[in-house]
Amino acid sequence: MLAASPSRAAEVTTGSSVPAPAARRTSVVKADPLTGRLVRSVIVSARPQPKAPSADVNAIVEKAAKTHSVDPLLVHSIIQVESNYDSRAVSNKGAQGLMQLTPSTARMLGVSDSFDPQQNIEAGVKYLKYLKDLYKDDRLALAAYNAGPGAVDKYKQVPPYAETRNYVEKVGKRYGDALRAADAAKPAPVPQRANDTTPAEIKPAAVETFIDENGRPHLKTIQ
Repeated sequence: MLAASPSRAAEVTTGSSVPAPAARRTSVVKADPLTGRLVRSVIVSARPQPKAPSADVNAIVEKAAKTHSVDPLLVHSIIQVESNYDSRAVSNKGAQGLMQLTPSTARMLGVSDSFDPQQNIEAGVKYLKYLKDLYKDDRLALAAYNAGPGAVDKYKQVPPYAETRNYVEKVGKRYGDALRAADAAKPAPVPQRANDTTPAEIKPAAVETFIDENGRPHLKTIQ
């Protein structure tokens, strides 16, 4: 079974909502050319800061999410973790673009250029919707997006892969943060005063016409 991105390089997963250290340390062991002895060294490289989506990417996400009935906040959370909004991102396993489509998944979804944000997001959201409908569980859908449906079907749960479990946690936390931020941004309801009368509380009175003993017409209000 296909996965959108079966393995991520460290450089394309730095958008996680899990706080990341300021720098990435990589331990490298090499043979000293003079003595032949193994020497361990540590390479320190800075992590890129989380990026914000462009207006164009926002528009593409909104349209694709609406088309496939997926929460755009979830899509943004996946893109942030997958590529940090870098449309040219490539993982060490060859997953490409904003939503990190593998070449096989891209072909399955009819994508001709995974680095084109429009094609990449549309296909990624379509695939995500398929997984959500398949598993009826966002955690399993995210796990399948990362490791492939075959892995989820095998274990009947989030697979016991450190990368996949970390991925599900990071996307889930970012999505939760996004939901809380969106809820907090909503305008507070205007409190209604006790003596306020709303239009719904005003009922129109009925009017009846009658003729008195002198033959004159009158209007009478019926409560």
